Amino acid sequence: MSIKLGSDSDEMDEINEINITPFIDVMLVLLIIFMIAAPLATVSVPLELPVSTAKAEPEQQDPIILSLQGNLKVSLGDRQIDRAVIGRELDRESRGNKQARIMLRADKGVPYGDLMRLMDDMRKAGYLKVGLVTEDSNEGAAG
Repeated sequence: MSIKLGSDSDEMDEINEINITPFIDVMLVLLIIFMIAAPLATVSVPLELPVSTAKAEPEQQDPIILSLQGNLKVSLGDRQIDRAVIGRELDRESRGNKQARIMLRADKGVPYGDLMRLMDDMRKAGYLKVGLVTEDSNEGAAG
C-alpha cells in the first residue's frame, strides 16, 4: 500500500510494507550452517552399544566422548589415545575443567573389569562426572 503526498508527480511514494527477503536469506544461511555442522558433531568410532530402557538425559553443548572399543583401544572423540596419558588428554579436551561431564561409550563385548579400570583411570585424573552412553531400546525395535 502506498500513499501519495501532495499533487506533484515528482514526489516519492511512501511504501508501508516490510521487506522480509533479508530475513529469509539469513534463515536459509543458518539452516545450511546447521545442516553442515550437525554431522560433524557425531563420533565415528564404531561400537555395538548395549541397550537401555532408561529415560535419556538432555545432551550438553560440546560433550567430551570417551570410547572403549571391543579390542580395548581408547578413543577421545575420533582420536585414538594411549591409556597411560588419559588424564592429560582429558585435561586438554576439557580445558582443565574437572567438573566436565565425560560421556563414556563402551562396546557391549568389553569385559566389566576393563570398563572399571578405565573409569578408575578417569577418577584418578579427577574426572568424577561420567555418563554411560547406551542405545535407546526403541531405536532397535522394528515394528
